Amino acid sequence: MTTQAAPAAHAGPEASTGPVEEGTDLLALENQVCFALAVAARGVIGIYRPILEPLGLTHPQYLVMLALWQRSPRTVRDLGEALQLEPATLSPLLKRLEAQGYLTRERNARDERALDVALTETGRALRERALAIPPQVVDRLGMDLAELGALRDRLTEVIAAVQRPS
Repeated sequence: MTTQAAPAAHAGPEASTGPVEEGTDLLALENQVCFALAVAARGVIGIYRPILEPLGLTHPQYLVMLALWQRSPRTVRDLGEALQLEPATLSPLLKRLEAQGYLTRERNARDERALDVALTETGRALRERALAIPPQVVDRLGMDLAELGALRDRLTEVIAAVQRPS
């Protein structure tokens, strides 16, 4: 018994919009975008672990620091939006980074409901050491900057697609 293949999902201007090749198992693990993304994400984050360890950072803490190195101070709400994290996930990260002396959390003077997060001098100084991280990741992945930039751009398109209202 043959099963009619569903049309391929449109992945970009160069993607085929025709039917999937006859005989393609749409439920085969190796054909799943979700599987490839999950394995790639775990692998890439795993590459960061030993690189971040000397800085005393986990990968999620590193992402918080990246956002703060871009702009500090920021409100917790702004940080959550930038990192696409819920307050319940972000709050423990901020507490640990504060305990390490990298940031401070204080009530906003104009809006007592808002919590401002700001880098300390130690947190700002950590940025210099962190400049060594991206080249190490590039080296470990064995991909050039153009390839990684193209991959990031495609993943950004995927993120935008999944965030679009249904």
